[in-house]
Amino acid sequence: MISEGSCDTEDWSNDAENSEFRGTIADHPDFDAGSDAEALYDAMKGFGSDKEAILDLITSRSNAERQEIRAAYKSQFGKDLIDDLKYELTGKFERLIVVLMRPPAYHDAKEIKDAIKGAGTDEKCLIEILASRTNEQIHNLVAAYKDAYGRDLEEDVIGDTSGHFKKMLVVLLQGTREEDDVVSEDLVEQDAQDLYDAGEAQWGTDEAKFIMLLGNRSVIHLQLVFDEYQKIAEKSIEDSIKSELSGDFERLMLAVVQCIRSKPMFFAKRLYKSMKGLGTADNTLIRIMVSRSEIDMLDIRECFRLRYEKSLYNMIQDDTSGDYKRTLLKLCGGDDDMAGEFFPEAAQIAYKMWEISAMTKVQLRGTVRLYQNFDPASDAQALRKAMKGFGTDEDTIIDIVAHRSNAQRQEIRQTFKSLLGRDLLADLKSELSKNLQRLILGLMMTPAEFEAKMMKKAMEGAGTDEHALIEILVTRSNQEIQEMCSAYQNAYKKSLEDAITSDTSGHFKRILISLAQGAREEDPADMARALEDAQVNELADACNADPGDLEDKFMSILCTRSFPHLRRVFQEFVRCSNKDIEQIIKKEMSGDVKNAMFAIVRSVKNQPSYFADRLYKAMKGLGTDDRALIRIMVSRSEIDLFNIRKEFKETHDASLHEFIQGDTSGDYRKTLLILCGGED
Repeated sequence: MISEGSCDTEDWSNDAENSEFRGTIADHPDFDAGSDAEALYDAMKGFGSDKEAILDLITSRSNAERQEIRAAYKSQFGKDLIDDLKYELTGKFERLIVVLMRPPAYHDAKEIKDAIKGAGTDEKCLIEILASRTNEQIHNLVAAYKDAYGRDLEEDVIGDTSGHFKKMLVVLLQGTREEDDVVSEDLVEQDAQDLYDAGEAQWGTDEAKFIMLLGNRSVIHLQLVFDEYQKIAEKSIEDSIKSELSGDFERLMLAVVQCIRSKPMFFAKRLYKSMKGLGTADNTLIRIMVSRSEIDMLDIRECFRLRYEKSLYNMIQDDTSGDYKRTLLKLCGGDDDMAGEFFPEAAQIAYKMWEISAMTKVQLRGTVRLYQNFDPASDAQALRKAMKGFGTDEDTIIDIVAHRSNAQRQEIRQTFKSLLGRDLLADLKSELSKNLQRLILGLMMTPAEFEAKMMKKAMEGAGTDEHALIEILVTRSNQEIQEMCSAYQNAYKKSLEDAITSDTSGHFKRILISLAQGAREEDPADMARALEDAQVNELADACNADPGDLEDKFMSILCTRSFPHLRRVFQEFVRCSNKDIEQIIKKEMSGDVKNAMFAIVRSVKNQPSYFADRLYKAMKGLGTDDRALIRIMVSRSEIDLFNIRKEFKETHDASLHEFIQGDTSGDYRKTLLILCGGED
């Protein structure tokens, strides 16, 4: 049995045909097709059917064996096994069992046929299949499509897609990716430079160069090209694709890159997206669980746990039910150990992820910029007119406030006072109401005033919003924290440290006070010190200590070291302990201390991704956490909201714009959408 790969990304190719079997379904010992055919016939004859016997038998046979059973069934009983299964079973369970009985190439052909027939196209399905299959699998798919439907797959794809997206799909459909393991160092450097020149180094993008290189070079070669590209561009190839490309073409190229890096991680992400949130994308879930069960399901499980701190088994258990669930769990093959220890493949990819994070120079982009032809006096007069007399012209207020930078808003505020002798914030507060008022006032304050107010709101009243305290103190720079502390003192005649002290307790209080000093180191990573921080007497040693000592050790490093240094610490922690820093925090800590430590690690790893997750949580489910939504949209609009948008789309398969549109209303929604800056 040939395995397509493991979860690693560097020294171990994820398409290595000589690697050990990493599936969960293998050939059955003492297989007898005739006996199995008879058992299935018995399970379906008479009134009702023995679903348990059917699923147990089919999920314990390889696909090649199932084809033999199907042939034996036809010769023994003169009936088509798939037709009988369709008649006896129902719903998602029936779909899953029928898919298991089809040859892989014919199932891929059916999925693509379903994806392009009718009015709309399921681009995600096309991308997933064509980006992830080997040359041999592509050739088999094309032949199966022709056999099953009497049509040419390439012609059908061309007829249903367009632009660069179509061109890349056609390249992938040729199944001509190089498979030579011999890599030329000179060609690696040349290809990396060509990709850089085709995108980051010029105005506009040479899409043809991206298509040619990513569609044809070997997996091992491209892995080295991506590493070389990182050195040249000081950012990952994924980040460049996100900034240079768009739409379905961007999603396809990202999928190709992810499959080059690690097919198991690519499928782990697809599985997570199929089950998170309301509803389940059952077609995707079935397709991946079936297609990878004999190839690399063990590696997908490891990558799933690494990325989402939850086993695939548990997520399937929580998200599905009945015989459908039992069949999926059989394909999954077992629940993974949650103790925080890595499997070898997961350790390799975790180390590589921290390596990429440490090397990447992220170009942060906001969505609100300086307004051209700015005239503070004209804006001040227009705002006064919008609020004078009977009724309020909210459109004018929104248009001015949301399209100016914060520095320009402060000029408007000052000019409003000097020209009209009035306090603009007080006037806005009296004219607007509810969430629109809170959002507009937040935009009109200085960042320090706004952060101080958010800290005050998080601590006032009966309950404390610990998540808000964590989010603000973990993600702000030393200067931002120091300015916030001054603004807090000026506004409330009390130090922020005193307020935290009176409102929190224990280790959580100590963490917040440490962060509120605004004294985090700002040095670059020190490799020797990072190794020391990660191993003896520090993080690795602390894992064996009692909870109090562990929290002290983690706090002394996570709350004081610079983010670039912490990336290297967490990377070395993987190497010297074979543990996942996030799993250790999750397992060994609890409550607000766990949440604070977890937020630091997530922010160090990828701060825009951390904010994207916070925005998702603010809007998902019943009700909206408007305070969190306003806080993040206002505070990040001039810093990294564009990056947050990209991470939101990547993680949640829906745009931030869509979420805001579906979760808010009226002038409040209109203002948020202007800040959002566009649809992805």
